Amino acid sequence: MKTEKAAIEGCFIIHNTVFEDTRGHFFESFNRLEFQKQTGLDINFVQDNQSRSSRHVLRGMHFQTGKDAQAKLVRVLRGAVLDIVVDLRRDAASFGKYFSIELNEENGKQLFIPRGFAHGFLVLSAYADFFYKCDNYYNKEAECGLKFDDETIQIDWQADPSQFIINEKDRQNFSFQQLLKNKMI
Repeated sequence: MKTEKAAIEGCFIIHNTVFEDTRGHFFESFNRLEFQKQTGLDINFVQDNQSRSSRHVLRGMHFQTGKDAQAKLVRVLRGAVLDIVVDLRRDAASFGKYFSIELNEENGKQLFIPRGFAHGFLVLSAYADFFYKCDNYYNKEAECGLKFDDETIQIDWQADPSQFIINEKDRQNFSFQQLLKNKMI
């Protein structure tokens, strides 16, 4: 495992060391001690989640508030996604900025997202199996969301929004200005 600082403070891109032979391949997708050594962060993941989504599905931009905030380690098992994070930490130099990265089964990259970020992804392949580890348990009461097409953040999804498949709940997410005004971030 090799970590690389992402272009936004607190996020890390993780490159796995893959061992291949005639049988296939093997890699260690997470090693807490190695992660701590390379990032200085001691993360205790407590919940794993997995989803399957078809092409053009956009999930996001989700986050948990307050004491229920979650750090996440995300990756794609099959397919490809454009993964997006938005920094909602008021005291961070990157507050209100976003970072995007393609995660796919070929590049094997993972993205570590600290607490205080909204997260979402757009499926680029016929389907994608998306897997993530969380350092805090999900609490429905702490669930919140940022609009995927927020005018302040202006995320470049690198695709035609008219093709996006978005559930009604995500269409009701808040604008960045609403989140600020209502002190939700």
